[in-house]
Amino acid sequence: MALGILISSAGRRAGLVDCFRRSGEALGLELKIVACDLRPELSAACHLADVALALPRCTDAGYVDALIDIVEAHDIRLVVPTIDPELEVLASARDAFARRGARVHVSPESVIAVARDKLRTAEVLAAAGVPVPRTRAFDPTSHANGFAWPMFLKPSGGSASRGIRVVSGPQELPDAIDEPMVLQQLLHGPEYTVNMFVDIDGTLRSVVAHRRLSVRAGEVEKGRTERAPLFTQLAAGVLRALPEARGVLCFQLIQDPGAGPCVFEINARFGGGYPLAHHAGAEFSRWLLEEVADLPRTAHDGWRDGVTMLRYDAAVFEG
Repeated sequence: MALGILISSAGRRAGLVDCFRRSGEALGLELKIVACDLRPELSAACHLADVALALPRCTDAGYVDALIDIVEAHDIRLVVPTIDPELEVLASARDAFARRGARVHVSPESVIAVARDKLRTAEVLAAAGVPVPRTRAFDPTSHANGFAWPMFLKPSGGSASRGIRVVSGPQELPDAIDEPMVLQQLLHGPEYTVNMFVDIDGTLRSVVAHRRLSVRAGEVEKGRTERAPLFTQLAAGVLRALPEARGVLCFQLIQDPGAGPCVFEINARFGGGYPLAHHAGAEFSRWLLEEVADLPRTAHDGWRDGVTMLRYDAAVFEG
């Protein structure tokens, strides 16, 4: 019988579908990849999956029930969310999926609550000794005194570069906000994504950093893997701050000439640039399948340095 994998909010994640398919083949597993999206007919990843199904928005009251129906109908063993807004609702429903024999690839709610809040991210990481940029909650009713301008203004729960902008001084701050916002130290220098794999027992098994050479819509377009002790030390610090984290996570940092390396964001999921780490030899998708299928675990940190990814636009055609 095929082992069922469900990738939710699949969208453009064709590369992730391919990584799981290749990992299944390498393990000798027959996989059934189910990809779901709001409009699967318009999702490239859904067209590359074995089964494509529609799901309501993750903010819909019926989202979890719809996912559970698919899990039961297709004998799903692993559910892989791909966007930040899904994580909290799925973390709260992990037990419901487990009772049906499915593991949801999501860390506990305590981890998601920190990762989805940029102010808490800065506070919790700093308490664990991880360097972070100066970060404050933005209150439009109070004076922003004592700030070193310019700064970043960004949604505390934002992702994919949504709603961020540089403000050069108090005169550019909004008079009102629709959601919690933070003001954060504006950093300069090379930017990195660091991919982490934490096994089911809580051990950090692999740390893969790539320099973000070019970014589009918040996702790396061109990147190159770089190995350095600094990245492993920072990843160990992130896990020290979030000891309940499991599976795949990634965080972003900038090496500022003055402030040094500063971690400013955590994504408790597969990052958009994961295919680069996979191609370099850090096959997180394989290691998750090994855990789910109760196979010998082969997670390692022996990935290749200096591997470059140059993304380009491709197309899936129908009809």
